[in-house]
Amino acid sequence: MDFEHKIYLARAQNELNLSVMVQKISDDKKMQIEIFGMKEDTYYSAVISHAYYSIFYAAKAYLLLKGIKTQAPEEHRKTFDEFSKLVHEGIVDVELLKIYQNIMMKADTLLHTFELEKGKRGTFTYRRIPQANQEPAQESIKNATVFFNNIYRLCEKVDGKNE
Repeated sequence: MDFEHKIYLARAQNELNLSVMVQKISDDKKMQIEIFGMKEDTYYSAVISHAYYSIFYAAKAYLLLKGIKTQAPEEHRKTFDEFSKLVHEGIVDVELLKIYQNIMMKADTLLHTFELEKGKRGTFTYRRIPQANQEPAQESIKNATVFFNNIYRLCEKVDGKNE
């Protein structure tokens, strides 16, 4: 289990990098057309999802270093609950919990939107939703970056003590 947390940290970094790339592709219509041969579109919902997974995997990495392993079923809820306990015990800064909660709400909102819209038809609805997610997507990347960087530093401290 010593190095398992590093796998989760690498996955968290990968998800964060992917969220930034998807944001850039969504913002650059010329790139979509000329490089990828696609029609103009946005992928801000994917940005939010990948930012969430960055936070999720970073939290799992830190929990592993603390000897806490979360697994299915309900792995996401369990991970959040265990991370919350560390915050309430004063081990982790409450601001990181706020970031985690905020991005979970965005992910839940996207899922709820999907559930509401999956039965509907109409071009306007489908074009409007991704574009409306641009600002939350930018905020998600910012939050995931702050979360990841802080958890990475915490992991380095804990890992350094274990050596």
